[in-house]
Amino acid sequence: MHARDKIRNIAIIAHVDHGKTTLVDKMLQQAGTFRENEAVQERAMDSNDLERERGITILAKNTAIRYSDYLINIVDTPGHADFGGEVERIMKMVDGVLLVVDAFEGCMPQTKFVLRKALEHQLTPIVVLNKIDRPNARPAEVVDEVLELFIELGANDEQLEFPVVYASALMGTSGMEPDRQEESMLALYETIIDRIPFPQENVDASLQFLVTLIDYNEYLGRIGIGRVNRGRIRQGQSVAVVARDGKVKQARVEKLYGFQGLKKVEIAEAGAGDIIAIAGIKDINIGETVADPVNPEPLPVLRIDEPTMQMTFLVNNSPFAGKEGKWVTSRKLQERLFQETEKDVSLRVEATDSPDAFIVSGRGELHLGILIENMRREGFELQVSKPEVIIREIDGIRMEPVERLLIDIPEESMGGVMESLGTRKAEMVNMINNGSGQVRLEFLIPARGLIGYRTQFLTLTRGYGIMNHAFDSYQPYFGADVGGRRQGVLVSVETGSATLYGILSVEDRGVLFVNPGTEVYEGMIVGEHSRDNDIVVNICKEKQLTNVRSATKEETVKMKTPRIFSLEQALEYLNDDEYCEITPKSVRLRKKILNKGDRERSEKQRKVSATV
Repeated sequence: MHARDKIRNIAIIAHVDHGKTTLVDKMLQQAGTFRENEAVQERAMDSNDLERERGITILAKNTAIRYSDYLINIVDTPGHADFGGEVERIMKMVDGVLLVVDAFEGCMPQTKFVLRKALEHQLTPIVVLNKIDRPNARPAEVVDEVLELFIELGANDEQLEFPVVYASALMGTSGMEPDRQEESMLALYETIIDRIPFPQENVDASLQFLVTLIDYNEYLGRIGIGRVNRGRIRQGQSVAVVARDGKVKQARVEKLYGFQGLKKVEIAEAGAGDIIAIAGIKDINIGETVADPVNPEPLPVLRIDEPTMQMTFLVNNSPFAGKEGKWVTSRKLQERLFQETEKDVSLRVEATDSPDAFIVSGRGELHLGILIENMRREGFELQVSKPEVIIREIDGIRMEPVERLLIDIPEESMGGVMESLGTRKAEMVNMINNGSGQVRLEFLIPARGLIGYRTQFLTLTRGYGIMNHAFDSYQPYFGADVGGRRQGVLVSVETGSATLYGILSVEDRGVLFVNPGTEVYEGMIVGEHSRDNDIVVNICKEKQLTNVRSATKEETVKMKTPRIFSLEQALEYLNDDEYCEITPKSVRLRKKILNKGDRERSEKQRKVSATV
């Protein structure tokens, strides 16, 4: 066990892509965590396949660095506001935060989101200005921006006295001046040790340990990770586990682990202030308190931001159901969704009147999209409805979530972008034009207005626009006509294989989503109509063969490139009467009612009931 004054517990917080995971990499490498000949992949903390592919941190993870005779426990947190549940919990484990800010981009929406959480928990901040080696870095202005943000978020006098470390995580350099960089992270280590307080809890009081993260091991089962808030804990000790609803059960600590680099190391005991992992307690859950069996006092229950968006997850019932997936039944779907709620505290799953459908609520499209992507990789087939924001009744008034949107765009795109956001009920609150041909605009916009906007935004800015947003507040309902897709779709009237002849015959009606040879079914969406109504098309028809030679027979026919959707784009594209069918191999868009006649009858009934 370490002396309390030799322990530092910190979280690294930042906006997406500002370099916090790379910073942890360099800190690990320079502290001699890895052997000389050890193969270490970049962004070692991003262990999940999806995290590595997308370059984002989804799950909070912890590591420990030994520097001199100090133990620095570091928790790497997600930057996306969609994973706010993870960030919220981490704040309970640490005494200070490293706020990493890009020396060119400055403060972004998620910087504000994660910093607000840290200040609410009265944590000691250190600001790291990263990417100082960028040719267009503007350190002095960014430090001013950070100070303004601290003041805006109501930081106390101590928190406003934050030190600034200038660094380049990529180059592995740091220093206390922007133009004086040392070839090491020494300045950062020293600042952490000087400024972050050591754990103040009482080692001799009765035990309290809050489970903040859950890990899983085939041999040990569920492993609870968290901080010892009070007292001591030993391997083999009998403990009481206080659930979130206050129920108490007795258990025994089979194994106890500390952290060293990216590995867990078995330890005999730990004391207040240590970040550890406990194995052997069956069904242990996030938010539960492991306490003294004689005097089981629970810690305050974790308060997690409420979900703002929901989708219906359904069993796949399309004509192609069961062809590509391993798990297709409602029992498997239900099991998997409820299993996810144990690890992800900001996710809610509710059963519906139908045994085949479940309402899943989360923090945003990315949050739900990542869950769907993980499920399809595990072999699930499912269908989901259009994402919808959660409308709340607060003091008798209908309220809906509003996002703070920050966009960086070329000046010439400004008119089109502002007009498109105006139709989505966005209100501009700030504009910065620093004369570089790029403009930064800040808006408050109903979350509904952002659904499906990203594709339009990239088209308007010819791919040069950068768009970031984070939840701001709940505001009175903005009315029914916010956002939504303006175009109709081309719906297949046949089941079969798409042919080149069939595709070319409907190309002038809009943009196709399929290639020749793609298997389609009746009711599947195969393209976007150039007008605002849906039409049925037959893209499976074959050319009638005759023995008459055509004068144009030898001409080469060129087909336009179809638009192929990623999972996120498909979810954004959906309309109220459509589903997205997701299998391990395919993402298909379809109408809820597949048959054309049935769809028309249903639409007539809807119009009749709307007028009554």
